[in-house]
Amino acid sequence: MSENKIYVGNLPYETTEEDLKNEFSTCGEVERVQLIMDRETGRSKGFAFVTFGAGETLDSALEKNGADIQGRSMRVNVAQDKPR
Repeated sequence: MSENKIYVGNLPYETTEEDLKNEFSTCGEVERVQLIMDRETGRSKGFAFVTFGAGETLDSALEKNGADIQGRSMRVNVAQDKPR
């Protein structure tokens, strides 16, 4: 996975892509937010990927690990490649 992408987990189902963009915009230029949705229900699965602009460092974003978002403690890690 690209070195400027993070995984954000343990999100409330009500969290929107805009919420995440606002949360992480203080960490650098947010290029893309991909909130993962359940195909059958159309509901959030409770995790997302946030991609930052080229040249952005992830340090400040990773410091948000354990931070509160809408009453839940979110998990933030560097995104990993999915094994195929």
